[in-house]
Order: sequence, then C-alpha cells, then structure tokens
Amino acid sequence: MTNANRVGIEKIFAYPCSMTLDMVALAEARGVSASHPIEDLWVESRSLNPVWEDPVSMAVNAARGLLEGEDPEQIELVVVGTESSVDFGKPISSWVQRLAGIGPNCRNYETKHACYGGTGGLMSAAHWIASGFNRGKKALVVCTDQSRMHLGQPWEFVLGAGATAMLISDKPDLLEFELDKNGYWTNEISDTYRPSSRDEVGHADTSLFGYLEAVEGASEHFMEVSGEQDYDANFVRHVYHVPFGAMTYRAHRAVVRRYVPSLAKKQIQGHFERKSKAGLKYNRRLGGTYTSATFLALMGTISAAAEGGEPLQAGQRISVFSYGSGSCSEFYPVRVGPRANEIIAAAGLDARLDARRKVTVPEYEAIEQTRASYVDNPTYTTDKRGPDGAWAKHWSEAYEGKGLCVLDGLDHWERRYRLS
Repeated sequence: MTNANRVGIEKIFAYPCSMTLDMVALAEARGVSASHPIEDLWVESRSLNPVWEDPVSMAVNAARGLLEGEDPEQIELVVVGTESSVDFGKPISSWVQRLAGIGPNCRNYETKHACYGGTGGLMSAAHWIASGFNRGKKALVVCTDQSRMHLGQPWEFVLGAGATAMLISDKPDLLEFELDKNGYWTNEISDTYRPSSRDEVGHADTSLFGYLEAVEGASEHFMEVSGEQDYDANFVRHVYHVPFGAMTYRAHRAVVRRYVPSLAKKQIQGHFERKSKAGLKYNRRLGGTYTSATFLALMGTISAAAEGGEPLQAGQRISVFSYGSGSCSEFYPVRVGPRANEIIAAAGLDARLDARRKVTVPEYEAIEQTRASYVDNPTYTTDKRGPDGAWAKHWSEAYEGKGLCVLDGLDHWERRYRLS
C-alpha cells in the first residue's frame, strides 16, 4: 500500500471485567486435576461480570477507556463485533454511540460471525478508511462477548468474558495493515453456535478440525495473493485465534509443517515458544473472549516482547489468523507502528487484570445462576447486593461514582443503562 493509503489501528484498549475466577480452584471444585486447565488448556483464570454488567456495558466501558483524551466528533463509524448480542434487532453499537459520547453523524452497526465477527468489523472499517471516502474521519471497532452458563461442563474451563476497542484511522501508530495481501477461507459447518438466548452448544471434534482446516485454507490463500512463501523470515511473531491457549500451538504446527519445511518436527515446539506463545499472556488470564481473543493476543505479543527486553520495532511484521465458527477465517499481515510499545503500556492491561476482585467458586456459581434467571425476563432490576449482601462491597468499591456503564435492569424489554 502507498503512504497515501496507509490505514491501521491507531490505538487499542481492553476492558477485562471486574471479577476473576481461578482455574485451579474451579478444577478442585469439579474434581478435576489442577494440571488440566493450566497444562492442557493454558488457562490460569477467567474474567467474570457481576450481574449488572453484560456485553453492552463491557463494550461501552472499553470504548470509553479507548476514547479518553480523544475527540469523539472525529468518529463517523461505530462497529461492534459480537456473538453475545442482547437483542435480535437493536445493535450494541447504538448504545456505544450514545454512552461513549459520539455524535449523531456516524454509521453504526453490529457484525456477527462467531469469534470472527470482530475481525469482520475491523476489516470493513479499514477498507472504509483506505477508500478515502472517510474524509479524514475515524472508525471505532469494539469486540465484546461473554459466555453462557455451563456449570459443571467439561468446557467450563475455557469460558470467559471481556471487550476490546480499537481506533481505526490513517494514522496507524499501533499496527498498520497491508490490505491487499489478506487471505481468507470460509466453509459452512456446524461446530459451535448459539441457537437461543440461553444456549451455547457445539461439537468439539468438528470445531477442532474446522479451525485447523481454516488456518490451512486462509494461510494458503494469503501465500497465493501475497506471493510470499517464507513464513519464518517474513514475520517476527505469529498470532492465532485463541479459543484456549493450547489451540494456538496446533495452528502453528499446521502452518509451519507446510511453509517452514526446513524445521524438523522436534523443533516446532521451540519455534512456537519463541515466536508465539509469550503473546498469550493476557488470554491466559481472561479465558475465552471470543471476538476479542485475537486482539488480546496482539496486545500480549507486543507487551511480552517489551518485557523480554527485545521490544518490537516499527516496520516489523506480525502474521495474524482469525477464526469464527460457522465458519469464516482470515490470515493477514500487520506492521508494527512507531508508537506500538507506548500504546500498549498506556493501556495498562496488566494492572487492570490485577485489580479484578477474586471470587470463590460458590460466588461464581451464584452470579451465573442469578444472571441466567434474568434471561428472557421482560422486567427486572439487577441485584447489586447479592446473596447475603455478598456483592454490595464490590458494587460500592468498583462501580459507584466511577463512571462505568452498568445495567440497572429491564422495563418491558427496554434495557436501562447508565454511567455509575
């Protein structure tokens, strides 16, 4: 792309929820080896919302964090990628536009394709910027999701919640796209899906093979359209969609077996640890974040390199693979921007993760059961005290007067959000 058509992510911010559950504690409560979530899945903890937060509030809180110090009048496109929407008609982007203080002269809509929805929204926004018809204005892209209730199920260890927000413009201070080189792959399958407001179901084997088929198909398309073949030399780091951390190793193994033939089988693990694994630092702590997972891995990749004493340099390239069940995937290159390390440090995600309130397994179960009791209920008020007043302190310390978006309840289906 020419300098006149430069486009990318100017800034990023992540909202990691205000509560967290330790996976070792959950494993012990479920009678499962503590090594299972840590060593088999690479998940240490998960983020959790209190009952007065949901995908809308997370999206708003991520957007407001991103736009602090920015001029919201510069935004003329708002896109929210999610598979956890709260309404079949009204998009989450409509609440984001109002509660984040963005003016009325903007387009806003929601994109859905499981975990790929955020990437789909991102690429739509990027092409709008690249077209030049944006007249110098910017786009806000938000990814927001939370899992359904799955108490006692085998896949309970890979659930989670969280939101990311990105400012897309012709000033790619964080990451710059090469939009003419993107590869993609799609194939209709039934691997995981949400057929109702309560259910989140799927087939583990179908999902596993669908993901691996997609990473091979999308990477092949990328190699074809870009004319590149040296997967190892052309990228300093590799990022893959993260349903759970260990899945990214399988993706990496599938790609390098095909495009790095000089790498012996016994060298693949070490190669992955050098070029990809450290980037999972945030995914390990948030659990499954669906549309945000790839972007959290990008943040983690930049952060981990800086922590390791070898920060990524402007112009270096990272390969990114995004996957969404159903299925659709994209394999694309990004170049590190001139302020990437500064922007990730300023986002302060490590401190935000540390600040989450740790909940016990019984508290987690009570929160999930209370939230489930609200589903499809046209009128209710969210309980900010909880069983025996257990949540009252968290409300007063973490929310009251802090300017965070909260859900007070529903009134004949009208959702009542406000800033605390």
